[in-house]
Amino acid sequence: MINKEQITERFISYVTIDTESAPNNPAFPSTEKQWVLAKKLVTELQQIGLQDVELDENCYIMATLPSNITHKVPTIGFIAHIDTSPDFTGSNVKPQIIENYQGNAIILNEKENIVLSPDYFDDLLQYKGQTIITTDGTTLLGADDKAGVTEIVTAMEYLVNHPEIKHGKIRICFTPDEEVGKGAHLFNVDKFGAEWAYTMDGSQIGELEYENFNAASAIVTISGKIVHPGYAKGKMINSILIANDYITALPTKEVPEQTEDYEGFFHLHDISGDVEQTVLEYIIRDHDFDLFEKRKKLMQKIADHFNERLQQDLISVVIKNQYFNMKEKITPVMHIVDIAEEVMKDLGITPLIKPIRGGTDGSQLSYKGLPCPNIFAGGHNFHGRFEYVPVESMIKATEVIIGIAQKVSEKYK
Repeated sequence: MINKEQITERFISYVTIDTESAPNNPAFPSTEKQWVLAKKLVTELQQIGLQDVELDENCYIMATLPSNITHKVPTIGFIAHIDTSPDFTGSNVKPQIIENYQGNAIILNEKENIVLSPDYFDDLLQYKGQTIITTDGTTLLGADDKAGVTEIVTAMEYLVNHPEIKHGKIRICFTPDEEVGKGAHLFNVDKFGAEWAYTMDGSQIGELEYENFNAASAIVTISGKIVHPGYAKGKMINSILIANDYITALPTKEVPEQTEDYEGFFHLHDISGDVEQTVLEYIIRDHDFDLFEKRKKLMQKIADHFNERLQQDLISVVIKNQYFNMKEKITPVMHIVDIAEEVMKDLGITPLIKPIRGGTDGSQLSYKGLPCPNIFAGGHNFHGRFEYVPVESMIKATEVIIGIAQKVSEKYK
């Protein structure tokens, strides 16, 4: 159905373009290099025959596949993001193609002894006999979410070339800056014009998600006082030591590396400082909204307790909400999840319906009036050197897109 060579070549052509976003730049997009892939996609979408192809001033790409049926059906959408995570470099990506993978350890970089092994990443064993695309061990791959972009473009091209497959109007959008939490900020839902959509931004084959974390960022700033250490008694205030006490005052087991499923966490992802000032950067996550609120209050409560004990306001906490659990917006329209689940089963894919331990453009879009569950794009080990994607998973994701388009047209006859 889907040409394996073609989808592989398309994916590689996308991941070899550096589109890493920047977390602290308020500009849209946050990096100029995202325009390179965006402009390439505009040309490609026009060439495959889509209509209303538009790249706006904020680097959002929208396009239309017109309906090829006479009866009216809901307009649906498919969305993916073009940027890659700033957690690990996406510059000079050199993909490696492993044909007929046999469950062995894959040497990503012999010189630096970087190995992708099923002894540590046991998900690899699901893909024996398949073609796996990996990194060379020095960059991330970019399957998050260029696999999703690849699948949407390939599905649209297939539908254009196979008019015997009946479908209603389909809208697609590729967004910038998802990895820095801004992907949906300037998304024009009214202009997109879909009744609902799907983000192609999940991981392993079969994933279908309509629940995600409630999320906030927290910046904890601790002030100190530098004095010559030889004369510091009763005078010096070492902000680094206070920061250490603050860190250990939070629940030590409620961290990403010790939690799973619906369990929330506090994640200290950056620390910088000296005696005079130390800054801790956290993300706060929980699926349950009440527990999410309690986590935010706990961070402030600990700061208040320290300030009271130290008899000075040395610790300040600034918390900002990032996104919320889309379950609240998806549950009233669960038929959109049911359609995706039916299509997966029709294709022989076992649906893995589970909460996202993270976020997606779909969570913010759902709160902007566009219900938007998340479907697998096929990749594993996102945001790092061990990222990989089986080509067969990308093909299946493409078939899911095509199947959803067809299923919607049938259900609304």
